[in-house]
Amino acid sequence: MRGIVQRSLLPLVLGVLVVALWLSGEVQEIAAGVAIFLFGMLMLEQGFTLVGSGVLERALRGATRSVSRSVAFGALATTAMQSSTLVSVITISFLSAGLIPLVSGIGIVFGANLGSTTGAWLIAGLGLRIHIAALAMPMLAVAIVLVFNRSKGVSGAGYVLGGVGFLFLGIHFMKEGFDSFAEQFDLSQFALGGVVGLLVYTLVGFVATAVMQSSHATLVLVITALAAGQLTYDNALAIAIGANVGSTVTAVIGAATANYQGRRLAGGHVIFNVVTAAAALLLIVPLQGAVAWISDLAGIGADDHTLRLAVFHTMFNILGLLIMIPALPLLLRALERIFPTTEPQISEPQYLSESIATFPETLQTAVANEVEHLYANATDLIAEALGLDRDRLVAATDVASYVRSSRTPADLDMDLAYEQRIKPLHGAILDFVSRRTAGDIPAGTARRLTELRIAAERIVRSVKEVKHLRRNTLRYTSSDQGVVTRVYDDLRIHIARTLRELDDLARSEPESRSILSLEEARDRVRTEKRLVRPLVEELLRRDHLDAGVATSFINDASYGYRAMKEMLEGAQALYSEPLGVRAEVERLLAMDEDSLDDDDD
Repeated sequence: MRGIVQRSLLPLVLGVLVVALWLSGEVQEIAAGVAIFLFGMLMLEQGFTLVGSGVLERALRGATRSVSRSVAFGALATTAMQSSTLVSVITISFLSAGLIPLVSGIGIVFGANLGSTTGAWLIAGLGLRIHIAALAMPMLAVAIVLVFNRSKGVSGAGYVLGGVGFLFLGIHFMKEGFDSFAEQFDLSQFALGGVVGLLVYTLVGFVATAVMQSSHATLVLVITALAAGQLTYDNALAIAIGANVGSTVTAVIGAATANYQGRRLAGGHVIFNVVTAAAALLLIVPLQGAVAWISDLAGIGADDHTLRLAVFHTMFNILGLLIMIPALPLLLRALERIFPTTEPQISEPQYLSESIATFPETLQTAVANEVEHLYANATDLIAEALGLDRDRLVAATDVASYVRSSRTPADLDMDLAYEQRIKPLHGAILDFVSRRTAGDIPAGTARRLTELRIAAERIVRSVKEVKHLRRNTLRYTSSDQGVVTRVYDDLRIHIARTLRELDDLARSEPESRSILSLEEARDRVRTEKRLVRPLVEELLRRDHLDAGVATSFINDASYGYRAMKEMLEGAQALYSEPLGVRAEVERLLAMDEDSLDDDDD
């Protein structure tokens, strides 16, 4: 999940690093400390993904009831895991999958910024005051035993423990490197004061964080350099501000494969951090005064610049919250304008992206939402194919009257519409599910994804069946031609009622949704299908239909009833829950399939 250093920066970064490593052994030690620290961050993220992502996902879902709860969750989760990146990635994943609203995602990101300040407190208050390398060694020894365990939970705990050990070890090497470097060279001679120093070192903090993809690593460098006297306090404050803005690069990269909601969240993250940084720069003098006052009250010495930096880091993030939370409605409207919900000519997946692939709960919810997206496109197209408007159908108080009054066919190229609105979504769902079920995911998740793939296939088959009956249906219902119009209208009414029932099911709340109504619909379809042949035979005896029209109607009725069957069974697969109504679904699916499949032609 970690972003990759921009290709344009990579040669420059490598060149500077090679020269620095060649010139100084102390730089080697500092660079090794940074590398070990970053590796520890990666291990922490991997560990929490293995052992805690399910817990985190459930907690995140419950944190959407209010903005305050979302902010609190973001702060607590980041404090616990020391990784605002992981919290941001999971939040983008949930938002892209449609599990949480944008306002909750923005609140979580706001809170994650506040939670990231605890890293500065831990480093300044603990990391520099005890011999943490002595703690790191036993952690790493135990961690390696746990990592190779087959249990994901135990292995994940090993990654977390190893990550903490490497963090401690990295801090130790950076501290030792700066202490040794101070004996030979005084970096503080490059200090810059005033507005120029503020802007230059803010840029340094931004670039360092963008390159390392970790504001924690930048803060560790700053705090250890500050403790060794290699950096002035004022310049350290500026770097901390720049690091806050640089941390948004990770979110932007993470949202690159997300949908428009994920991009909105990344945009909100950038705006929050930029506004916070701008406020901190403009109010740097009063903020420094407030830091001194609070530090004096807390008993933090005037020369304890590392802890005072932690106070400053916390204060300007709180300042950002105080500015942005009241402006949240304005921010949401701005994000919706900047990243609009687009309706492309060719339907594209709205919920499927690589950002959701790591988390099982988001995985199956995202696929279910994408199948619903396909279902909505399919029902719209089926209604259009029959000369109906889906919105007017849903709003009609009398379905039969509405259908009989609809005599103007839509200007529709059915083949083109299928290629643009159905086939791309079905292909994306099939590809996504096939790749995910071939990987290492829980058996229950794999089973549910397979059910959803089958639902998508049934939906597509229903559209294909309607394609076959469209020509004759429009031919005989565009104007009133007597009996033949009435029988085709009856077929349209039966399909329209099925569409209406499925729309009611889709709009109902998940906890109150029951697919038992689908059994009644299936019974009705079976009954209506059995009546087709006797009806046609009676109309033939009375000379109300000629043989050619009668044959066409029997064929078209078979297409129509098969379309309804596929729609209903697709709904069963889509709206069933793997645990709650499993027995109910299996009982429905165990019904006699032949009663709908046999062809009476």
